[in-house]
Amino acid sequence: MTIRTTPRFQQTRFHLRVAQASDRLVSWAANPWRRLSLLLIVLLLSFVVGGGLGSISGALSYVDQMTALICVVAIEAAARWRGPLLRRHGDRLGVQLLDCARMGLLYGLLMDGFKVL
Repeated sequence: MTIRTTPRFQQTRFHLRVAQASDRLVSWAANPWRRLSLLLIVLLLSFVVGGGLGSISGALSYVDQMTALICVVAIEAAARWRGPLLRRHGDRLGVQLLDCARMGLLYGLLMDGFKVL
């Protein structure tokens, strides 16, 4: 008698497509120009998010500390997620996307801080 401890979900087409999304993205980004454009898009989007967070929290001056805490937690969580991604074998697209998102968020916040000066 075997007892199953993890629930088994139904294998629908949507579930399979979501599970295969990262593999499809890696195969799509095998072309160096596509990979570079994807990394640049992630970098610029996170830069905009970082600048927007700084501007919005500056306008609503009572949430500055919470926004700073959220940004620090997000950047630290991304730094901790980097380790398991580096230990995985295969393509390093996930690590590169995470690094670009971290850099963009940090640079967006820094540029918004220079606006205050």
